[in-house]
Amino acid sequence: MDRDDLILISVDDHIIEPPDMFVNHLPEKYKAEAPQLVHRDDGTDVWKFRETVIPNAALNAVAGRPKTEYGLEPQGLDEIRPGCYDVDERVKDMNAGGILASMNFPSFPGFAARLFATEDADFSLALVRAYNDWHIDEWCGAHPGRFIPMALPVIWDAEACADEVRRVAAKG
Repeated sequence: MDRDDLILISVDDHIIEPPDMFVNHLPEKYKAEAPQLVHRDDGTDVWKFRETVIPNAALNAVAGRPKTEYGLEPQGLDEIRPGCYDVDERVKDMNAGGILASMNFPSFPGFAARLFATEDADFSLALVRAYNDWHIDEWCGAHPGRFIPMALPVIWDAEACADEVRRVAAKG
């Protein structure tokens, strides 16, 4: 496909975060406490962070399905179109749909990373930074020019939030 054939820019898309998203970006001392994607016996995949369990947001993963099939399914990665959680497959889907660029909202941590607000400010900040680094460096960085990076804020601390905005802006 020729890049000039791609004319749409989508600014309302979601990512179903892949299970390994924290592996390369969270400091070693926090990895054991990081959110984990857990596969349940009933076939569903859920994100677990401490006592909080977050199912896959099904309506964030209905790409490729007719509107008559929109509902609370799918719930497991094996039922979800790979382009929802695999960046290379996402670009193939974008090409098929004539999408030049896309802005991808987070799913499990929420738009404002409220899930990451813990009693440990350093751990909370490490989670936000790890998510932002994964999103910018791995997801968006895998196909430069195809994604509009979106960073999570540090909503519980105005100064830390401003610092994180400056940090991710410096990434370009």
